[in-house]
Amino acid sequence: MDVNAAVAAAAAIAGVLTGVIAMLAFRWSERDQNRPTRTSLHTDPVLPPGVDTVLSVLRSSAVVLDETDAVVKASSAAYALGLVRGGKLAVEPMLQMARDTRRDGEIRQVELDLPRRGTGRGEALAVSARVAPLGSRLVLLLVEDLTEARRIEAVRRDFVANVSHELKTPVGALSLLSEAVMDASDDPEAVQRFAGRMQIEATRLTSLVQELIDLSRVQNDDPLEDAEPVRVEELVAEAVDRCRHQAGTKQITMAAGGTADLHVWGNRGQLAAALGNLVENAVNYSPARTRVGIAARRVTMPGGDLIEIAVTDQGIGISDKDKERIFERFYRVDPARSRATGGTGLGLAIVKHVAASHGGEVTVWSAEGQGSTFTLRLPEAGVARDRSHQQPGLDAHGDEDEDGPAAGTPHASPPAPHDSTAYQTLSAPEVLP
Repeated sequence: MDVNAAVAAAAAIAGVLTGVIAMLAFRWSERDQNRPTRTSLHTDPVLPPGVDTVLSVLRSSAVVLDETDAVVKASSAAYALGLVRGGKLAVEPMLQMARDTRRDGEIRQVELDLPRRGTGRGEALAVSARVAPLGSRLVLLLVEDLTEARRIEAVRRDFVANVSHELKTPVGALSLLSEAVMDASDDPEAVQRFAGRMQIEATRLTSLVQELIDLSRVQNDDPLEDAEPVRVEELVAEAVDRCRHQAGTKQITMAAGGTADLHVWGNRGQLAAALGNLVENAVNYSPARTRVGIAARRVTMPGGDLIEIAVTDQGIGISDKDKERIFERFYRVDPARSRATGGTGLGLAIVKHVAASHGGEVTVWSAEGQGSTFTLRLPEAGVARDRSHQQPGLDAHGDEDEDGPAAGTPHASPPAPHDSTAYQTLSAPEVLP
């Protein structure tokens, strides 16, 4: 009896122990299932609160990497720049920076030149990359595109260098001529000759400074703030009057026509300066006893009517390689001839910016030895006025690519300068003395 009781007690104790062990094992298993594992951390990473919102409003390209270098989060700009491909960071130097930062927690920054995605022209993309730790497991990479800033800086450096060179020439000439006048004080003929040269150099210096002011004004001012309907006939008359003396000296005939009842919308002063520059160039680069024609017509386009003003000369013409650069600041087709005529190399740059800021363009047709035709295309007064009311924030700077070859590339080739059917002016020209 005692033996049976002992066995029963032992069995009861064993059952209780088994139940307790089973319950503890179940609890332990349930807790293990709820505990995050290394695999779950890798497959389902979580950004710290608020980081996703901040990254979405940053202008920089943003990439977040986990401990295995996999991309947890990437902005659309990062994909556009080609930084992320196939869920991985595709730029090895940036990837190495991220690994080093993950190892020691130090913030790193570097500037890199990357190949531009999708082009075979070898163009480099300048970027600034900054890597910082984000929590204990993640790394944040911010990439800023510096390409446009570097281009603008290069344009600024070239502009300063060109201005310095152009100013140095007349200033140096004036200094030498003043010394020559002092040395020849007892020779009235020499003094008169040197004084004449000084006057020429002073005039050139004045023209250069004035054109620099004009260029700065057309780049910084919004011409549509003081816009008004401007008669094309008045613009042509003002341009012709500006060049009347030079044309008379070279016995160049100026003919204009087709300008009646045509109006453009814009800043009268800027438009007169642009057309005056075109006519002045035509006269300066034309041989004696030739003809300069100024033609105008209305052209119907899908977006509204355009007014075309074409200036045609019978001068030396422009080569194909020069046509790609003539709208650059300080670029001259014939530097020696430009110095003889007092040219600064800024006239066509001013024309380009005026045309762009008024919603138009300037194009060129030319053949060496046959002459050139510069065509200024501007929206007609009514169309341009409606556009200005619809788009009050029109960019006054015009083309962002300041001095690129595209500035002088025509959208449609203008007619040859001797095409008698192209413009009204050539059928019944008004010959201006």
